Amino acid sequence: MPILSPLMRILHKPVYGARLRALVGVIEPLLIGGDHVLDVGCGYGQLGRALAEKCGRARPIEVEGLERVKRGGELIPVKEYDGKTIPAPDAAYDVVILADVLHHEADPHRLLSECLRVSRRLVVIKDHAVEGPMAQRRIALIDWAANAPYGVPCLYRYNTVEQWRAWAAKHGARIADEHTSMNLYPPLVNLLFGRRLQYLAVWERAGAPVKRPLKDSMRGISERLERKA
Repeated sequence: MPILSPLMRILHKPVYGARLRALVGVIEPLLIGGDHVLDVGCGYGQLGRALAEKCGRARPIEVEGLERVKRGGELIPVKEYDGKTIPAPDAAYDVVILADVLHHEADPHRLLSECLRVSRRLVVIKDHAVEGPMAQRRIALIDWAANAPYGVPCLYRYNTVEQWRAWAAKHGARIADEHTSMNLYPPLVNLLFGRRLQYLAVWERAGAPVKRPLKDSMRGISERLERKA
């Protein structure tokens, strides 16, 4: 697609920008100062850099990316891996992010097991959900449009919300938070491809230490001070 690919990349830019802002808005409150974060299938690292910038100096985090093949010009440090085993010891990261990665994996359960293994606290899964009229076809269309310009193959396999919950149970993870509808895109695109087609879940690894995000901690301190006043 010598002509179509550049055109699709131009059209994709504002859609991706809106998606990036929405994901940062959901994921950033989960992070705690000092967190070591791994973004699996990070691409050029836009999400990781945006999260680090959002947390800022007041709540600094360290973000790394993971890809099978580094693209070059990444915005965050990126490691390569063999597609099977994440090159890190158990509980090496506080938070692991899988943003629209699992539906491209031939063996998603292996990758989920690896992400849970290297996570100390949370695994954040952003993906699709087959919910609503013609959901499979609508997801397949936006999946192709988002990935074809970059040569990323699509398997066109997507879960329902109930299947996502069953996957969490299969891996012994607790769903700490779940978004079964998300407004990710500009209005018209969101009407067709957002809302119930977009899914995000925060898995808590079994036996994970309980740590509260800084915002919650500060809110608790503020409430105690108000009660004393």
